[in-house]
Amino acid sequence: MLPVPDPTRNLFFTGKGGVGKTSLACATALHLAEAGKRVLLVSTDPASNLDQMLGVPLGQAPTPVPGASTLWAMNIDPDRAAEDYRRRVLEPYAGQRTPDELATMREQLSGACTTEIAAFDRFAGLLGGKDLEVPFDHVVFDTAPTGHTLRLLQLPRAWTTFLGENEHGASCLGPHSGLTMRQERFETALSALVDPAHTTIVLVSRPNRSALREAARTAGELVALGVSNQRLVLNGVFHAADPHDAIAAAFEARGRDAIAELPSELRPLPRSEVPLRPYDMVGLDALRALLRDDAANDEPAPGEPPADATALELPSLESLIDTLALEGRGLVMVMGKGGVGKTTVAAAIAVELASRGVHVHLSTTDPAAHVASTVAGALPNLEVGRIDPAAETKAYVDAIMARRGPSLDARGRELLEEDLRSPCTEEVAVFHAFSRLVASSRKGVVVLDTAPTGHTLLLLDATGSYHRDVLRGMTPGVRGSVTTPLMRLRDPEATKVLLVTLPEPTPVSEATHLRDDLRRAGIEPFAWVINGCLAATPTRDPLLRRRAAAERRWIEHVRGELATRVAIVPWVPDEPVGVDRLRAFVRGRGAADR
Repeated sequence: MLPVPDPTRNLFFTGKGGVGKTSLACATALHLAEAGKRVLLVSTDPASNLDQMLGVPLGQAPTPVPGASTLWAMNIDPDRAAEDYRRRVLEPYAGQRTPDELATMREQLSGACTTEIAAFDRFAGLLGGKDLEVPFDHVVFDTAPTGHTLRLLQLPRAWTTFLGENEHGASCLGPHSGLTMRQERFETALSALVDPAHTTIVLVSRPNRSALREAARTAGELVALGVSNQRLVLNGVFHAADPHDAIAAAFEARGRDAIAELPSELRPLPRSEVPLRPYDMVGLDALRALLRDDAANDEPAPGEPPADATALELPSLESLIDTLALEGRGLVMVMGKGGVGKTTVAAAIAVELASRGVHVHLSTTDPAAHVASTVAGALPNLEVGRIDPAAETKAYVDAIMARRGPSLDARGRELLEEDLRSPCTEEVAVFHAFSRLVASSRKGVVVLDTAPTGHTLLLLDATGSYHRDVLRGMTPGVRGSVTTPLMRLRDPEATKVLLVTLPEPTPVSEATHLRDDLRRAGIEPFAWVINGCLAATPTRDPLLRRRAAAERRWIEHVRGELATRVAIVPWVPDEPVGVDRLRAFVRGRGAADR
C-alpha cells in the first residue's frame, strides 16, 4: 500500500499539521529501504520528531537507522545551520575587524532571517545532491506544516531571483558574497524541484474538510511555483464497526462527507487511502504495519493497554476560560504543534469571551490558518483579523520607502528597493505586525492563534533579537521606562499562553519541547488544553476504544507531570465551525449529546 507506486528520487510529504506526514514519510522510507533501495529520510521541520518515531538520536548528518539496513535519517537543525552560516560569513573578516566589530556583525546575523536562509541552504544541498557523500536512490523529506513548507519551496525561486537582480548586499544576511557563493546550489535545487522526473509532492490529508481545503490551497500554490507532479494521500480513513455507536457513526460520516466533497484542485490527482490505525505510530514495527493491508495489522500491539470506555471527568475548556480573569484586556496566545486544533481552540475562546460581553480581537500569525472561516459569522464584541504576510510586507516596504526614500538620490533609492526585495523582508514585516498586536492587548483582549511550533519559535526569536537591540543602547535608568513585546509576553498578568495538544505521543512531546523553549525565553505557559479526546466520549466502537485507551497514558502524563492547569476537550461529532458549534465545543458537547 505504498502511497507513491512509482517513486521519484525526491519525495516531499506535506500537508496541514497533524495529518500524519511524519508517519507516512517514515513508513514509505522504511518500505523503500526494505525493498533494497538506499534511502535518506530528512526532516525540514524546525520542530522535528523523527528521533522519537525512529527510536534513534538524529543530527545534521545522515545517521543509520537500527533495524533498517539501507535507511539513513537526519534533521535539518536551523540553529546549527545558522551557526555554520555565520561562521562562513565572518571567517574572511577575522583578521580585518576588531573583536567588538566582529561581535556586532555576529549579533546582526542572529535573527530569524539568517536562520531561514541557513536552513534553506542545507535543504538545497540535499535536494540537488551536492551535500551527500554517497548517492541515495531516494531522499524522502518530512516537511513542516503547510505554511512553513510553502515558504521553504518558494525560496529556491525567491533567492535565485534576488541574487540575479541584487549586485550589492543583503543587509540582514551579511555580505553578498556569503550568498552568491551558493547561488549555483539554489539554481540546482530549483531545477530539481520543478522536474517531475526528479520530484514528487505527496499531499497528505485527513478525511476532513479543513485539512482537504488546506491540501487544495497547497496544490494550487505549488502549480503556480511550477511544481506539478503531485499525489494525494488520505490518511486515517475510518469505517465504523457498529453503526449504532453515535460517536463512531459520526466519525465515519465526517470522513465520508469530506471525501465526497473533495475540492476541485484535488480531484484530478492520483489518490491513495490509508486506514485509521488504533495504535501510536512510534517504532519500526508500527511504521511497517501502517502500510500493510491485512487484518492482522489491527491486532493489539505488544504492550497496548486494554480498551476502557469509561469517560474522563476532567476540567472543561469552559472552566479554563473562567480562570483567565482577563479583566477586559490582555493577550491569550494559543500555541502548539500543527494540527492539534489551535485555530479551533483560539476561535472558541474568542467567541465565548465575546458572548460574555468582553470586546475581543481574534487574529492569527499562521499563513495557513482560517480563523474567519472557523468563526463563520458575526458576533457582537468580536473582531476577526489576520496577519497577512503579503499585505504586511507591502505595507512595510511602502513605509520604509516613504520614510527613507525622499532623502536619497535616485541611485540610493534603487539600492534600497533592491535590498527590500530580499525574501527576508517578509519575516521582518510579520514581526512588526505581531508587535502591534501585542501592544494592542494593553487596551483590549487579543486572542492570537499562532503558526505551528517551528514557525512560531522563529517569530519569538525575532522578538528576542528586537528586545536585545532595544536595550543594548540604553542606560539602566532609561531601560526601566521601556516595555518591549518580549516583556509583555513574559508578564503573566499581561499574557496567558495556552499549549494545545492531542492525547498522542508526538503532540505531547512537541508541546513539552515548546514549553521548555518558552521557559528559556522567560515565558511560563498558563495552561494546557488536551483536544480531540476520544477517551472523554462514551464510544463503544472497538477500534476507537483502543485509541481511547492509548490516549489515557498521555492525558495522565500531561496532568500529572507537565501542567499546573489542564482542560480536556472531547472529540465532538460536529465540526466546530460557526458561533453556535464553537460555544458547544467550549462546553464539550456535540451531536452525540442531543
